[in-house]
Amino acid sequence: MVTSNIAEHLSFSEFLSAIKKTIHSAFYEKDNIEKFIQKRGFPALVLRDIMAKNPLSVAIPKEYGGRGAKVKECLGILDTASYESLPLALTFGINIALFLEPVAKYAQDTVKKGIFDRFLTQQNMGGLMITEPDFGSDALGMQTSNIKMGESYHIKGTKHWQGLTGMADYWLMTSRPKDQQGKLGRDIDFFICDVQQPQQAIKVEEYYNNLGLYPIPYGKNSIDIQVPEKYKLEPETTGLKLMMDLLHRSRLQFPGMGMGFIRRMLDESIKHCTTRIVGGKPLISLDQVRHQIGRIQSAFTICSAMCSRSSIISGIENNLAAAAIEANSMKAYITDMMQEAAQTLTQLSGANGYKAESVGSRAIIDSRPFQIFEGSNDMLYTQLSEMVMKIMTKKKNMNLSDFFKNHELTKNVSDYFKNLVDFNLDTKIPQRKIVDLGKIISKVVAADHVVQLGSKGFRTDLINDSLETIKHEISMLVSSYRFQTNVSPTEEYKDQSSWLSFC
Repeated sequence: MVTSNIAEHLSFSEFLSAIKKTIHSAFYEKDNIEKFIQKRGFPALVLRDIMAKNPLSVAIPKEYGGRGAKVKECLGILDTASYESLPLALTFGINIALFLEPVAKYAQDTVKKGIFDRFLTQQNMGGLMITEPDFGSDALGMQTSNIKMGESYHIKGTKHWQGLTGMADYWLMTSRPKDQQGKLGRDIDFFICDVQQPQQAIKVEEYYNNLGLYPIPYGKNSIDIQVPEKYKLEPETTGLKLMMDLLHRSRLQFPGMGMGFIRRMLDESIKHCTTRIVGGKPLISLDQVRHQIGRIQSAFTICSAMCSRSSIISGIENNLAAAAIEANSMKAYITDMMQEAAQTLTQLSGANGYKAESVGSRAIIDSRPFQIFEGSNDMLYTQLSEMVMKIMTKKKNMNLSDFFKNHELTKNVSDYFKNLVDFNLDTKIPQRKIVDLGKIISKVVAADHVVQLGSKGFRTDLINDSLETIKHEISMLVSSYRFQTNVSPTEEYKDQSSWLSFC
């Protein structure tokens, strides 16, 4: 199917409005999202109608017929999609951050036009293959290899848990170079694999029965392909730094998927609690309910600030390989807030929230993996703390308040949290404390984004409420950080531990 290029003659607001109307029509008029969301895959007509509007053109440079790869527009599309469907937003997110943006930045000019043309005229899709059965977070240990053979590379290995398995037309394939002795190199190479080519077909060995995100196929892939040399990405320095630039950009754009999702949780919560009458009063009149909805509203404001910040810094013109502190902070915090918002909506919805087709129950299982993929949040919080403590050790000042006061990402809010974080860090603390510290850092970084958004004219009441929410969270985390505990599991616990023996 060929569609006209609408990128050139529509303003972004008109473009976004057209896509919003198409999604609503596809989900509620031509089909029923409450029914198809419980089945595997998007209905063909639903996906066809949406993709016919060229939503992915936002991530394609203007010189190739796209809208210019502007981060604001990319996040706007993710925001719009995630309000109605997190799986749809993730489908767009995979294509944008894990394929189109790195291709626009690192692919050789001779191959870009053909790839982008197929996205614009044939609704092609692309994904990224990094994860392997034995190498998830330890991506640097991947065993998929490449060997140069004339003007092509022979790539062989196994990949799994890639979103869009068996569905994408293109893949960014990661592998390590193998020498003549069979030894794998330390760097990572990226190749563009076109599955429509005879020697580049990806064999899907197994489709996984993923718990949530039903419309997106996941599985195990056998890789044995020949890719022409011109389809190898060209890093500015090393393949490893290319990967970090790619992943950090993706993490910095997670708020786009979180934005519409959290706004939907907020709207549904307010709608239910203002119309549900208990004891002659609406639910929203209860203080605990107002507190819970207030937390979702604070998440809405924080996510708005993250989107604003990401629009400024995460474009392909910037190299983000060194932006680990901000990228890890943003990805981990926004995905934690997404899951909490979903849990809150479901709790407030009572028995109806337990229906499989309810917005809240779908939101819980669909948002849960966001805390795991592209870096498990506990791992990201750990890395965040370790990076900060390394900086502090180098400066020979372990006072956390001083760090926030002098660091570029936190200096605007350091005084606001000074009384809470005015203590010295111990570099030998256990990991559980390191995770607490990472959460504290991520929230202070987010608070700085919120203050910057407020300075641009965002609603003052929402800004102030979100800062108070963050302060409350940090207060609890500081208490957890300071509380001394060595509780660990007893693996052989069954002896003398049955309650029946003590009655």
